[in-house]
Amino acid sequence: MTKAQRYFNSIKDKRVAFIGVGVSHTELIKNFLSKGIKCVVCDKKEEEDFDELLMEELSAKGCDFSLGEHYLDEIFKCDIVFRTPGMYYNDPVLTDARKKGVIITSEMETFFDLCPCKIYAITGSDGKTTTTTLVSEFLRAEGRRVHIGGNIGKALLPIVETISETDVAVCELSSFQLISMRESPDVAGITNIRPNHLNVHGTMEEYIQAKCNILYHQNGYSRAVLSMDDETTRTLAPLVRGRLSYFSRREVPECGAFLREDGMLCYNEYGKITAYVHMNDIKIPGMHNVEDYLTAIAMTYGDVKPETVAKIAKEFGGVEHRIEFVRELDGVKYYNNSIASSPTRVLACLDAFDQKQIMIQGGSDKGISFEPMAAPICEKVKVLILMGQTKDKIREAVMAAPNYADSGIRIITVKDMKEAVETARRCAEEGDIVSLTPACASFDMYRMFEERGKHFKQCVNELS
Repeated sequence: MTKAQRYFNSIKDKRVAFIGVGVSHTELIKNFLSKGIKCVVCDKKEEEDFDELLMEELSAKGCDFSLGEHYLDEIFKCDIVFRTPGMYYNDPVLTDARKKGVIITSEMETFFDLCPCKIYAITGSDGKTTTTTLVSEFLRAEGRRVHIGGNIGKALLPIVETISETDVAVCELSSFQLISMRESPDVAGITNIRPNHLNVHGTMEEYIQAKCNILYHQNGYSRAVLSMDDETTRTLAPLVRGRLSYFSRREVPECGAFLREDGMLCYNEYGKITAYVHMNDIKIPGMHNVEDYLTAIAMTYGDVKPETVAKIAKEFGGVEHRIEFVRELDGVKYYNNSIASSPTRVLACLDAFDQKQIMIQGGSDKGISFEPMAAPICEKVKVLILMGQTKDKIREAVMAAPNYADSGIRIITVKDMKEAVETARRCAEEGDIVSLTPACASFDMYRMFEERGKHFKQCVNELS
């Protein structure tokens, strides 16, 4: 009997609550119900706002519901609670439940505990989605059976019993997932750590400590990959218990991936240099993507051949919602960069093109400063179109930049995405680039950044 089978057998007489019903929890609830486990859905939506068909399907399988204002009251009558990453681990109600003996866990925490195969996991403020995708593409091209999950892919806990020891799991982990994790992956990568999600974490210290959980619980046989160019990430080296590799586009690490002066992406293993691919052969544009390739190379060194990386680099078209080409209309190119939910991600998009852009920004406030992107926007944006909760805050930051007065930038405020796209179209001339690069989370108007990106693409494709 596998560890996963023993786990499911051990909770057959337990009552399990699921806070929130996103993509991962929907499959997880169905999986638990199929095993005869008593389940209850806890969601702040009122019954009339809940997905009627999903409620009927889950109810027919024996699932209970606790909905509306007091939806969390029910967790005190449960033995185990699975929180969605969007539910803050240190929420007072969850803290009280833990004190009363209720087990608070998550899909990723439990998967890590039960997974029988090698796990590669990536976190960071920027770049983790592309890096996670690249690691999975590299390994899949080498003939490995790959399971991708966490922030992208699908829920892995529902399929944990089908995963064999020879498979690999590749996971993207956010600070919200890592904050409560007490198990680390076999191979851990941190792309960078920059101010983000401070509206939830409250302090930069808590945010960094959450990220550090990807390293804290590794052992001597594990591998960690850190950015040599990011000051905060570099200082985490003393936490590494196993083998430490770096990635850098500015220096040559003693052990790690680097960008050589001639443009080749290479790996240095204590003096043994292995060349992989030239930066100009990477299909997706931007130096930030070179960094993502360096991270993925460092994470898979020894497991993936250089020629495999070179092949993927020439073919891989990028991750949806990350500087994703949508269409060209009247000589104007439109790019969906909805994943750019922080000011530092804006800088990557500004550097990806050699010309001034028309940029759509704004969304919900994560409590971080827009000052770091203000001067670069004045330098590299010709028209800034603002919407959402943060529109005034972004406008103030840009207008306070030292180069604003001489920049010639136009700032236009709109009410929604449709008006933003139509405004961009009116302002654009042949040869221009329009990008949705919000610098903010999506929750003021959309459930997730993917939904925002899809709506942008829909609006762009509806232009005639």
